Amino acid sequence: MMTLRQFSAEPSTIPTITSWYLADLSKAQGKQELFTHQSPQKLKILREHALIESAVSSNRIEGINVDQSRINTLILGEPFLKNRDEEEIRGYRDALRLIHEKADGIDVSEKTILKFHKLSRGQIWDAGKYKEKNIDIIQKYPDGRQRVRFETVPADQTPQAMSEMIELWSRGLRERWAHPFVLLSALNLDFLCIHPFRDGNGRVSRLLLLLTCYHSGLEVGRYISIERLIEQNKERYYETLEQSSQGWHEGKHDPWPYINYILSILKNAYREFENRVDQMKSPRGAKTEQVEAAVKAFSGTFTLYKLECACMGVSRDMVRKVLRNLQKTGFVECLGRGPGAVWQKKGSTLKKG
Repeated sequence: MMTLRQFSAEPSTIPTITSWYLADLSKAQGKQELFTHQSPQKLKILREHALIESAVSSNRIEGINVDQSRINTLILGEPFLKNRDEEEIRGYRDALRLIHEKADGIDVSEKTILKFHKLSRGQIWDAGKYKEKNIDIIQKYPDGRQRVRFETVPADQTPQAMSEMIELWSRGLRERWAHPFVLLSALNLDFLCIHPFRDGNGRVSRLLLLLTCYHSGLEVGRYISIERLIEQNKERYYETLEQSSQGWHEGKHDPWPYINYILSILKNAYREFENRVDQMKSPRGAKTEQVEAAVKAFSGTFTLYKLECACMGVSRDMVRKVLRNLQKTGFVECLGRGPGAVWQKKGSTLKKG
């Protein structure tokens, strides 16, 4: 709550780069309705890909992985769960769906945050409960050394800190201490510094980010995975989080590195969304060329899932159709069976059937 306290105390001078991000996001937000008036079927493909990528990436950041051949069924279907990792990914999916479908009716509150944690942590004993012991953020080095990167709020002070954070967030929006996009980034930083749970804080922070984006009119997370973009820029995520957490307990920290990081992720999400929409308008035959180009771009083996991810905007049936045609012409071969099978290229040029 120390970042939001800073904004409540006195008007903050916004760095120039932050102003640029806000201008870009406001422009993208203005075009948002135009972009979403596309073919419902095509946008459905984007939503499904975003749901899959968000659930997988947010958990993978925390070291949780599942068999790639199970991903589509796990996120889009209702299979029997094999282990804890699958349970947590399924739970994160449920939390995402809740936000995507009912964001307007979900307030930013302790109850909501605890619910997000319970969903994303599954049946673990402390799901939906604040931490009971003090926890420090430890950085470990390859040679075995380690250091305390950040001391989080003590367990006995966590409920009070969370309550104050929520109250400051609500006041900040009402009293307009700063632009809503800045405030939602500040809220995210404060949540991570409080670190209210024993485990699962990163995942809940990303769910909270998605919810506050919806409340602020930024709906790009419905079509582009914000979690995937964070994962792709993970080093910068940890770097800016450490920069902005130094001096947080005393209220003497610099929140702008992390705030600008979040704003840059949202800007990149809109840029990618616009590119995907443009791809949807491609002329006849362009999707076949897109899949063929993606296959040629793989340097080694690949799976159907990886190919689908490389061909956003192309339906799964179309990807499989093109892949089968390439198999018939001898350009690729399948090294296994089922959706998780590995494929590899055999020829050096595409043949026309």
